[in-house]
Amino acid sequence: MIFVILGTQDKGFVRLLEEIDRLINDGVISDSVIAQIGHTKYYSENMKLMDFIGIDQFNDYIKSADLIITHGGVGAILNALLQHKKVIAVPRRVEFNEHENDHQIEIVQEFKNYGYIQGTLSVNGLKEEIMKNNEFTPKPYKANNQFFCDQLAEIIERI
Repeated sequence: MIFVILGTQDKGFVRLLEEIDRLINDGVISDSVIAQIGHTKYYSENMKLMDFIGIDQFNDYIKSADLIITHGGVGAILNALLQHKKVIAVPRRVEFNEHENDHQIEIVQEFKNYGYIQGTLSVNGLKEEIMKNNEFTPKPYKANNQFFCDQLAEIIERI
């Protein structure tokens, strides 16, 4: 199952859903797709769409998913990484009236550069990222507090 996360931004992200729909119709995506779409107005016969869901259900969908396709929000990316999920991120863009600024571009680029996620700056690159997903092995992500605890444990062991 693929879980798509668009977050709670008050602007739509129709481009991403249209591309996922196209990839389903073209046979590139054969898994079932469940999408949390927030304020995005969209209809699809190919995906199960939900606007807003509770945190428990949200986390259950992440746990059940084989792949997360998400907007470039830090919260969504980290939620998936902390549950050891493969992530493909696509940033919302100002030029398409999907956000107030383009900070998601930098977020996606940084997480991708560190090897934690796959990402594409354009929905047109989503097909390529999906095709490479089976070969992609993400670098394990450690939250800072986990890193701190590991470092502290090493110090205590040396004492």
